Amino acid sequence: MKILFMGTPDFAVPALKAVASGEDEVVAVVTQPDKPRGRGYTLTPPPVKSAALELGLHVLQPERIRGEEFAAVLNELCPELIIVVAYGKILPKNVLDFPRFGCVNAHASLLPKYRGAAPMQRAIMAGERETGVTAMYMDEGLDTGDIILTKKVRIEDTDNLENVHDKLAAAGAEALTDVIAGIKSNTLTRTPQPDGATYAAKIEDGDMKLDWDRPAREIWRQVRALSPTPLAYTFMPDGKRLKLIAAECSDETASAAPGTVLSLEGGKIAVAAGGGTLLITECQPEGKRRMTAADLINGRRIAVGDVLST
Repeated sequence: MKILFMGTPDFAVPALKAVASGEDEVVAVVTQPDKPRGRGYTLTPPPVKSAALELGLHVLQPERIRGEEFAAVLNELCPELIIVVAYGKILPKNVLDFPRFGCVNAHASLLPKYRGAAPMQRAIMAGERETGVTAMYMDEGLDTGDIILTKKVRIEDTDNLENVHDKLAAAGAEALTDVIAGIKSNTLTRTPQPDGATYAAKIEDGDMKLDWDRPAREIWRQVRALSPTPLAYTFMPDGKRLKLIAAECSDETASAAPGTVLSLEGGKIAVAAGGGTLLITECQPEGKRRMTAADLINGRRIAVGDVLST
C-alpha cells in the first residue's frame, strides 16, 4: 500500500516511525515549513521533517495544500491511504477524497470529547482520569469523522502534559498500526460519533494565569496541564512573573487570603488558595533559569506573608 504521511510536531514522530517500519511504501511525508525559533530566530525544521530525513523519506513542505499545485503532487504520488497526525492545517475536500482507503487521523482524545487544538491540556485541566487516542476517517468537519478505533490511556496524579503527550503519542502509533492491518484484512468498522461533543480550544494567555481564588486542586491541574510548556504563571510582590513548573496539592484550607505564602517548610512554597493549599516545588522566576522552590527560598526571593497575584 502506498501511504502519504502528514504531520508536524513531536507528537506525530512515533506514528511516522511506526508506519515507516512496516512493509508499506511511504511515498512522501508532508509537514509544515521550517520556522524561525529561539532568541536568534534560527530557521528550524519541524520534528517530523527531521525524523523523516533520518528515515530516508521524501519530505514536502508546501505553504498551501489547497489549489492545483498540491493536487498535482497527489496525482504524481498516487497514495492509497493518507495518514494525518497533528499536521496543523485542515485538509480540503479534494485531498480527503483522493486516496482509495481514505484519510485517517489519530486525534489525542476519546472523541467526541475534546475536539480541537488542545485536547491533552484540556483533559488534564478538567480532572479527567482517562483519555486516549481516536483513529477516525476524516471529513470536512473539525474532528467529526467516523471512529475506527480507540486506545485508552490513564491520567495519573503524577502526570503533567509531557507525560500524557508521550503516552498518547505511543498510543497513536499503535492505533495507526492497527488501522493499516485492518485495511489489509478488510476488518475495519466505522462508527459515527455519538452526541456529547466538547471542544478543546487552543491555550491562550488567560489559560496560563493563576487565579488564587480558585480551589487548589483546580490550580494544581492547571500547572500540570501546562508543564513543561507554556507554563502557568503568577506574579511576585515586586511585579515580576513567576512560572510554575511543578506543584503538589493539599486540601487543608488556611485562613489567609488567597495567594498568601503560608510556609516555606520542606523546600516547598505553600500558597493559600480559594480552597486548600498549593505547594510549589519547581518554578522559574522572570529572567532566571528553572529552579526548585528550595533554590528560590534559599535565594531569599520569597518570604512567608508575601502575596502572589494574578
